Amino acid sequence: MAPTPPRKSVPKDRFPAVFATLKTQTYYDPSSRGPGSHTIRTIAWNPTGHLIATGSADRTLRIWNPEKPQVKNSTELRGHAGAIERVAWNPTKEAVLASVSSDGTCRFWDVRTRTCIASISLGGEGLTVVWASDGSLALAGRKDDTLIPIYIHPDLPPTAGAPLAQSLQTNQTIFNPVGSPTTLLLTTGDGSVKICSWPPPPPTAATANGSTPSHNPGVSPSRSSTPAPPASSASLQTLHTLHAHTSACVSLALSPTSRYLAIGGSDALISLYDTHDWICRRTLSSLSGSVKTVSFSWDGSYVVGGSDEGTGIDIAHAETGETVARIETTAPAPCVAFHPNGKYWIAYSGDPGGLKIVGAAGGVAASASSLDQSPVNSSRSQAGTLHIPLQDLHPYLIGCVGPVIRIVITTVIHYVAATISVM
Repeated sequence: MAPTPPRKSVPKDRFPAVFATLKTQTYYDPSSRGPGSHTIRTIAWNPTGHLIATGSADRTLRIWNPEKPQVKNSTELRGHAGAIERVAWNPTKEAVLASVSSDGTCRFWDVRTRTCIASISLGGEGLTVVWASDGSLALAGRKDDTLIPIYIHPDLPPTAGAPLAQSLQTNQTIFNPVGSPTTLLLTTGDGSVKICSWPPPPPTAATANGSTPSHNPGVSPSRSSTPAPPASSASLQTLHTLHAHTSACVSLALSPTSRYLAIGGSDALISLYDTHDWICRRTLSSLSGSVKTVSFSWDGSYVVGGSDEGTGIDIAHAETGETVARIETTAPAPCVAFHPNGKYWIAYSGDPGGLKIVGAAGGVAASASSLDQSPVNSSRSQAGTLHIPLQDLHPYLIGCVGPVIRIVITTVIHYVAATISVM
């Protein structure tokens, strides 16, 4: 697959006009059998943004190509016996998807072959799943607030580790954004976010908390023959606690630049924390109910939240907290997700008809070549690459060329003087 060309951010003052040109595409799923039966509980873009997965209450797990909205061009993945609670793509393999269901399993899929390549029993109803950034680990969460680490091996089937029972309601987790997992962030029911070290210390007691995770007997013999993990419960070491909300923290997301951590609460607020000093810089208050999802744009400049109450989706500027655009909806939109790779598209659920993607049907910002974008207003772009704005290029060159000219002139003078002395 060809690499995506470099993209540049749209500044705040131009964003409303650019976003207003984007057209919305609906992806209708015929599995819907009436109001509420096909409620989409989770959506996720794959790392390149060429595919998007949806999981629904009626057990439908579907992969869509944003450029082909007809259901005949989608892929349905069958195997779960309960509602799909969360889907997440392997960040290092664009065709590998993890899904967690209320049927008590975490399944891993190869969407190219439409096959379930592994299934792990969680020992209880599943709620969440998240990947480490290097793809070496998936962390599943149960509804009884127990976390199950699932280790990914290059030449062996995945294996489940010791369960991590939490004393507080745990709604979502994320790992550090780069490299092997060293830090885990967890939302809690008391309004705080815990920052914990990873991996957890080895378990010291052989007392299980809940059922022991094991491989689903329905997978191939080579997978089911893998020894089950020890029936023990490990614990996480808390490094720091953010007291973010007055009620439960429900969702969180780290900006692609790692500058801000967005925390959504059941108090209908989104707090933006600066990751340099872990201070809350601003609070977004445009939502009407519990913030089920939060998402940053690919450049970290804009943030949205999804709620199961009220209508409409407000897009806020991360640096100022100002609302810069709004998507009108006829129903609450609990699931929202910005496109991950150079586009300001937004996928969301809630409206009748199923998944909708703002931007997929065209518009000024639908492609990089059709948008006269402005450079990032910063000396450092995402991924830490030094970026010198065009308006600063001229003095930068003068500063480099000036010393060179002085050296040349000095050399010529010395040469002329030496020649005269010889004569």
